[in-house]
Amino acid sequence: MGNCFMLRGQQRGDDMAAVVIKPTVHTATLIFLHGLGDTGHGWASILQEVVPAYCKLVCPHAPAIPVTLNGGMRMPAWFDIRGLSPNAEQDEVGIERGRDMVEKLIAEETAAGIPSSRLAIGGFSMGGALALYTGLTSTKVSPAGVVALSSWLPMHQKLLSSPGQVVNKPQVFQGHGDSDQMVPFVMGDMTHKLIKQMGVGEAQFKSYPGLMHSSSDQEMSDVKEFLAKLLPPA
Repeated sequence: MGNCFMLRGQQRGDDMAAVVIKPTVHTATLIFLHGLGDTGHGWASILQEVVPAYCKLVCPHAPAIPVTLNGGMRMPAWFDIRGLSPNAEQDEVGIERGRDMVEKLIAEETAAGIPSSRLAIGGFSMGGALALYTGLTSTKVSPAGVVALSSWLPMHQKLLSSPGQVVNKPQVFQGHGDSDQMVPFVMGDMTHKLIKQMGVGEAQFKSYPGLMHSSSDQEMSDVKEFLAKLLPPA
């Protein structure tokens, strides 16, 4: 499919690496963010069979930071999680910093000649949350689409009270297992309704019976179909 290598950069003063799979002919890009405590390696191996053959895949690794939800233990995370209830306190500073990081990754792609109309961002769990937030609110980039798996929309109350912060309307694909014990299915369903309320018309939400906080072959098949339509051959 293409060449796999490690790309090094800087984030928050720390070394950051990403798994990058670059096709022979590069006309589109997917940037995909892993979940809490994970790395980009696992998702890169899965998604390289899902993205179109001409699509570059970038799976960055989050820095290790203290996570309140896990007793302050340091682990790979895009921002701190202080609770999973809809009204839990949120790490607004960390979420904004995470958005800055995604914007830099997108800027690298656009500088290389990939327009925003040929670029998608996505993620699993907290990675999908950051992708959603970035895709809807970034004033610097406007990705064509967002893939959010087992995720939620962070800072939703702030966005609802200040709707002017939602500046982009990318196509959105959400997938969520109805037996998710970490990010309850109801949070994904609420997120979908909020996105529609915010005016994002082309938003899909698919549920997967019996699926827990994970992915499945059917979900990956649906993501593949979404990306093929979002990023057709140039």
